Amino acid sequence: MTAFLANLLLAAWVGAAALFTAAVAPAAFAVLPARALAGALVGRVLPVVFLSGIAVAVLAFVLDMPYARTAFDRSRGGALIVAAIANATAQFLIAPRIQQLRAELGPVIEALAVDDPKRRAFGLLHAISVGWLGIAILAVLVALASHAMAVRHATTAPTP
Repeated sequence: MTAFLANLLLAAWVGAAALFTAAVAPAAFAVLPARALAGALVGRVLPVVFLSGIAVAVLAFVLDMPYARTAFDRSRGGALIVAAIANATAQFLIAPRIQQLRAELGPVIEALAVDDPKRRAFGLLHAISVGWLGIAILAVLVALASHAMAVRHATTAPTP
């Protein structure tokens, strides 16, 4: 039952994170009248994605580890640790820097010259944040796949 709950939470989080990344954020920038509004929307939703990613990865790890016996289980545990660290890095290290830079730059970042050092720093931090989210998503997918492999291995392994 604990594996089912852990997998349910992980699948729900990875689905929400993928939906946000692939649909919500691009749609916000496409339909809102100002990029600053889209940025504000995305900036409000991303902490929910990151914090829930940390919580789900840690909870799945806690639920799984008492039963970890195989290499698949250990790889799942490692992937869950990576997911939690990736989300935490994005939320607690990168996001505050983005917020600080956004406060310094004002609402219209596009008004700055493309080669402005602060605009370039903002773009780099944004890319790093997206990268950490991507790492977290991939890590959760690895955790889910590791569990599937463990179940498959357990059901096809010869019995002594």
